[in-house]
Parts: sequence; structure tokens; C-alpha cells
Amino acid sequence: MDIAQWKEELQAELQGNILNFWMEQTVDDEHGGFVGEIDGQLRIDTRADKGLVLNARILWSFASAYRLFPNSEYKKMADRAYDYLKNYFIDRDNGGLFWSVDYTGQPAQTKKQVYGQAFYIYALAEYNRAFGSQEAIDLAIDIYRLLERYAYEPVHKGYIEALTLDWKQTDDLSLSNKDLNEKKSMNTHLHVLEAYTNLYRVWKSEELKRSLTELIEVTLDHIIDSKHARFELFFDESWQVKGHHISYGHDIEGSWLLYEAAEVLGTPSLLERVERMALAMAEAVLADGIDQDGGIWNEADQSGVTDSNKDWWPQAEAMVGFYNAYQLSGEDKFRAAAWNCWNFIKAYIVDPTGGEWYWGVDQAGKPLAHEPKVSPWKCPYHNSRACLEMLERLERQALALHQN
Repeated sequence: MDIAQWKEELQAELQGNILNFWMEQTVDDEHGGFVGEIDGQLRIDTRADKGLVLNARILWSFASAYRLFPNSEYKKMADRAYDYLKNYFIDRDNGGLFWSVDYTGQPAQTKKQVYGQAFYIYALAEYNRAFGSQEAIDLAIDIYRLLERYAYEPVHKGYIEALTLDWKQTDDLSLSNKDLNEKKSMNTHLHVLEAYTNLYRVWKSEELKRSLTELIEVTLDHIIDSKHARFELFFDESWQVKGHHISYGHDIEGSWLLYEAAEVLGTPSLLERVERMALAMAEAVLADGIDQDGGIWNEADQSGVTDSNKDWWPQAEAMVGFYNAYQLSGEDKFRAAAWNCWNFIKAYIVDPTGGEWYWGVDQAGKPLAHEPKVSPWKCPYHNSRACLEMLERLERQALALHQN
């Protein structure tokens, strides 16, 4: 595998296919912001609700892309997302952000889903990294403190999934119709971790340092099944596990995000502990989660694979996660796995006619045409981030080889 070729292919995919699709297809000139849904046949639903996660991920993607490629068009997209979130999603009465607004910008789903608040923090920190906006940092700190005040669970630690409009307890907890309605989940904690890590890059406060340290420890102590080196997915308030599904995409994504968090935090003893677990998690996915074609299956349980489809986002995260494991271990099997993931993405996941990436493919490699191209969950974040991460990592490797 040639580093220069890999970088060239990644940059072409990022700029020529992924980002161009979002710039050309998703801007809502009539109502502002971005359209809420485009189906697999590229038909726009002009009246679809607009999701917090989608808009925050658009903001993150274009701010992050601008840091590597300072293109004025990327700044326009980032500014558009930043302004729309600030003007329509922020709850002026209670603080925090609505889960969704309708196509005109009026509040639609108003509960305070912690996962969504976290993505706003993540995106605001990236916007500051790209453009130096102090306002973005101030907004992110406000949301961080709201989560610590209302969503943090002090008895058993960690964060409750969701609260009402005015930050009260609620029985409506689940993130989507695919999730269990439990008090705590791996997924929310993983993305709060991701958000706090990015915020700590630009706001080195002692309070955030304590929060991030505890969140890493909670992940290691309660969320990861250390015996099998994988995540448990759902929990009650006291961390009793509810169900035993395996999400290969989250396991490999979590392996590198957890290491990134510990690396940014900079506590040597914790970093050493995390590194061992990150490698063990990557090893477990490499052993059990990969099909012969190099793609990552969606889910399994103790008896084997339960969802043999290969959605777009596990493929993106696997490329980064395996390459991260290679960087930590020097073992060529991880680098080969990352390269195989990229080749699978190129062969099956990239949409060569409609642009961007398919939602996924079935076991036979056929695109899931009924799934959307843009939706509250189908966003430019996993795939753009995978390209950006790999470009930076490959550049560092190329420099290291040159110096040797």
C-alpha cells in the first residue's frame, strides 16, 4: 500500500465526492439551513424536520475540513450551520438545544437528548479550532455546564440519556426506535466523551479535566466488557447491563476515540491503561467482526452475526480504528485491515453516480436503496472524519519515514 496513493485517493473522495455533495445538494435556499432528508433516489423532502445531530455534524465536518483545506466555500457552509443552530435550535427559555425543528425552523421535538447536546459541543469546539470564535467556546461551555448540572448522575456517575424541555426527569429516554429505553447507554457516553475531548483541546479548565477523566474511567470500569474487550450497549442507572448485543462499528470507533481522549487529557497512567484496552478492542473486532471482503458487519450477539448488512459508518470508523491500532502496536495486520476497509469502501460504499456514500450494502454487496442519503442520522461526519483522520495520520507516517 502506497502512502502517497492512499492520501491522494482520500483527498479526492473527501473534497470531490463527500463535501461537494453536501454543498451542492443539501443547502435549503427557501427556508434556511439545510434540507432535512434526501432519499436514496436523491428526492428531497422539502418538509422534513431538521435534526440537531445532522446540523451539528455538518458544522463539525466543514469546520474540520477548513482546518486542513482552508477553502472559503467550506467556511460558508460552516458559518451557515453555525448560524442556523444558534438561531433556531437553541432553547432561549430553558437553555440547551431542541432535538429537532420543523422545516420552517419551529421547534418539533423539544426534549433535551444528551447525545444531541454533546454533538453541539463537539461542533462548536471544532468551529473555534478552525476560525477562532470565542462565541463558539462560550456557547460550548454553557452546554457543558448544563449537562453537568442536569444530566450528570452523581451516585453511580455517568450521564442520563435524556430530559424534558425544561431539564426534568423523563421516561422518554431512547435515542431512536432502534435503542432500548434505558437510563444510560454506551452511545451517549461515547459521544459525550468525544465532545469533552474536543472542548478540552481549546478550553483547558480544571472542571472539564475532572469531567473528562471521570468519563474515561466510567467507560473503562462500566461500559467496556473487559473480558471480551467490547462495549455493552445499554444500562440502568446503576450500570446493570440490559441485553448483550455487539456493535462492531461502535467497538472499533470507541477504541480510537477513547485513546484520543486519554491522549488529549495527558495523564500518563490513564493513557497506558487506555492504550491496552484500545488495542484489545481492535483485536476483538479484527478477529470476529470482519467479513472476507474486508467489510465490517453491523451487529452480533453471543451466537454470531445478527445483522450482516454493512452500513457506511462502521466501515469509516474501522479504517481509522485499525490504523490507530497499527500506530500504537506497529503490527502490520492492523494496517492491512485499515487498507482493506478503504478498498471495501471504494468498491461498495461510495456512490459513483449519486454522490456521497450509500447508507450501506447487504451481505451480497448490493446497496440498500431504500435507505436515505441524507437524514437526521445520515450525515457527512463519519466519512469526512475518516478521510481527515487518515490524511493526518498518513502524513505523520510519511514524515516519520522521510526522517528515518
